[in-house]
Amino acid sequence: MTANAVLSPEPPSRRTSSSGISATVRLIRDSYARIEPQADEVARFFYGMLFSLAPQTRELFPVNMEVQRSRLLRALVHFVQMVDRPDDLLPFLRQLGRDHRKFGVVVSHYEAVGTALLSAIKKFAGDSWDAKTELAWAEAYTIMATTMQQAADADENPAWWNAQVVDHQRLSWDLALVRVQPQHPVPYRAGQYVSVEVPQRPRLWRYMTPANAPSPDGSIEFHVRAVDGGWVSRSIVGHTQYGDHWRIGPPMGRMSVDREQGRDVLMVAGGTGLAPMRAVIDELARFGENPRVHLFIGGRSMDDLYDLDNLHRLSVTNPWLTVVPVVESGPLRSGMEQGTLADVVTRYGAWTEREVLVCGSPSMIRATVSRMLVAGTPLERIRYDPFTLD
Repeated sequence: MTANAVLSPEPPSRRTSSSGISATVRLIRDSYARIEPQADEVARFFYGMLFSLAPQTRELFPVNMEVQRSRLLRALVHFVQMVDRPDDLLPFLRQLGRDHRKFGVVVSHYEAVGTALLSAIKKFAGDSWDAKTELAWAEAYTIMATTMQQAADADENPAWWNAQVVDHQRLSWDLALVRVQPQHPVPYRAGQYVSVEVPQRPRLWRYMTPANAPSPDGSIEFHVRAVDGGWVSRSIVGHTQYGDHWRIGPPMGRMSVDREQGRDVLMVAGGTGLAPMRAVIDELARFGENPRVHLFIGGRSMDDLYDLDNLHRLSVTNPWLTVVPVVESGPLRSGMEQGTLADVVTRYGAWTEREVLVCGSPSMIRATVSRMLVAGTPLERIRYDPFTLD
């Protein structure tokens, strides 16, 4: 069975409901809706089952599994959201397959993951689980695993790139700028993110986004905020040393601007979610003419707008760039807006003719995308990545 047969919104008639959504997609979404309120328990059961079926996989993961469990849930949510959009889902799965090479994943691991995943969903889906639902998930997981394995097998790049820290600046008590120099250039595009492993937290990979476009010397700049409970982010901000050796995983994500398409762009960034926008702007600034870019950068207070002065300087020298700072509370400067990003962005309109890029915390992304959809922004114009914050 092909990916389109399982995932397409218009599969053969025998598999399609009157609403135009395939029976397979509906079964997957309905069963996931049943387990979502128990997401934490589902993730714990899944990993317990996986480590029971394949004990050797335990050493692939860190001692603290909290981040890994949340990452699994985000992957599942992303899959459910995109299950009837194969043109978006399959590239994501291919990137995920290439990224998993850094763990040393082999075919038997995929088999154990599939068994553990279906067992977890079955346990918590209750009465909604039947033979048809099991078949739907089995077919979908087969597509997922096959796509990931094929992409991993075809990738000729290294599983990770070694890099050395060449600069570490504390911008505030909870925010740092870190620049690393890879031994060989990492082939990322402006706006993409990568996974990073630091010596202070072995095996605890964290997704971060370069804040600069690919540079001639290959150096990469990261903006890192120490988040509550963030083992890796707190370690990077507080304990990174010049000369530390990092490992950087394969590039992922679909945040980018197509200059040739010519469509104007709306960027919505919360906190260090500015990084991919900063990288894209950095790349666009190398050209004389560009689509118009409207950037809303938000935070709880002025202290969260750490790069605002640099952004204003860029907007002065690049007339295609408009920067709108947004704070939720506190004093305002001239040209600032007050409120949440979701409030302010939709206050300006529906942005129906723009390509929309959104990055920030998971809650900020959810709130902003939801409000924009209600305001009339077409879903197909909105892009955001599922793993940009841990």
